[in-house]
This record gives sequence, C-alpha cells and structure tokens, in this order.
Amino acid sequence: MNKVLVIEDEQSLLEIIQFNLELEGYSVSTINNGREALTMKNRLDNYDLVILDVMLPEVSGLDICRAYREVSNVPIIFISAKGNTIDRIAGLKLGANDYLPKPFDLEEFILRCSVLVQPNKKQIHIPSEIKIGNYRILPASFEVESMLTGAKQELSKREMELIQLFFSRKDEVVSRDEILNTLWTNDQFPTGRTIDNYILSFRKLFEEDPKNPQFFHSIRGVGYKFTLPD
Repeated sequence: MNKVLVIEDEQSLLEIIQFNLELEGYSVSTINNGREALTMKNRLDNYDLVILDVMLPEVSGLDICRAYREVSNVPIIFISAKGNTIDRIAGLKLGANDYLPKPFDLEEFILRCSVLVQPNKKQIHIPSEIKIGNYRILPASFEVESMLTGAKQELSKREMELIQLFFSRKDEVVSRDEILNTLWTNDQFPTGRTIDNYILSFRKLFEEDPKNPQFFHSIRGVGYKFTLPD
C-alpha cells in the first residue's frame, strides 16, 4: 500500500484529500502546521508521496520542500492558491515534482498522485534502436530513419531525451511538470506549452494521422502517455 503524507492547514480540504486518497487505497497521514511538518524531515522514507500546501502556518511549504530535498527524493506535489507561472517555477526549482493550483479537480489530482507513485522504481533499458511506427530511431547518432524510404533526419538533443523518457515510461501517464522537472535545468524557464509543441512535432513525424494519434496521447489536464500498439 502506498503511503502519502498530506500537509495542509485548511481542515475541510485536508479531510477531502484524505478521504479521496483513502478511497483509492492509499494510507494517508496528515499534518496541518509547517513547523510540525519539518519534524518529518528524517522520516520521509516511510512515504511514497508528499502533498504539500505552499501557504502554511509558521513555516512555508517552500521552506519545507527545500528541507525535504536535502535528505530525500520522495515525490512532492505542491498545492496552492498561488498558481501563476512564477510561483509554479519557484516550486519546481526547489525540487517539487508537480504543482497544482487551487481549486483543482479531484479526479485530476488523484491521477497526478498515481503518476508520481508509480514510476521510478523500475529501470527500463533504453535499446540502441527504438521503433515507432514506420520509423527507426538511433539514439547514438540522433537520427530518425524511415523504414519505408530509408530517408534520415536528425533530432535535437532535447527531442531525443524526450523520446527516451517516453519510451522508458511506456504506457504510463507522464505529467508536463514532471517532464519539465526531469529534462530542464533550474536556469531555464519552459512552460507546459513547450512540451505541447514538441508533441505536435512528434505527431507530424511519426503518426499517420496526427489528429488521431496511435503513439503520443494527450491526457487532458495532466500530460501525455506514450504507447506502442501490438
């Protein structure tokens, strides 16, 4: 059973989050004070996910995230009434995996939680050649080759990193924020639209019908899922 630590001072929202997570089979611990949350710093190995409010009594969620990242890589989702781009980037730069503005849709929230508790426990080997539809991708040379015509074209380093990330997470939902946090450094300022533009390019290249994709699927409000049909 996955264990979740929820740190939120708004009691009604805390109870709603706890109730819905427990319905999904999570074991949930709750804290409503920033100073108490800091005392959990050395017990994070007990949890698979932390839900962290930004605006908390005594100690802010940003300071808590900074402290947690000194000792643990446990996935962290920020939830906050402050949802503009600057606030989101600030949270991600501190090491959070996702950032969800309030008010949020509970179904989307649960999906984002499930995305973060699944992933990094399994290491998937990236082969020297990846096949997507009628194309062969060669990571070593950053090339894509048509298996129908033999024509080749180069991919950028970022495009190759994205393809490798999607391949390693095949059949799993990957959020835009997780992609940004994984592939972009702290001195860069991309947005979810950046990822959307890369996906549009991939669809134009790999999909027979970009409007009805077989490989690169949009998961509304969350991110993308990469699949390889049998």
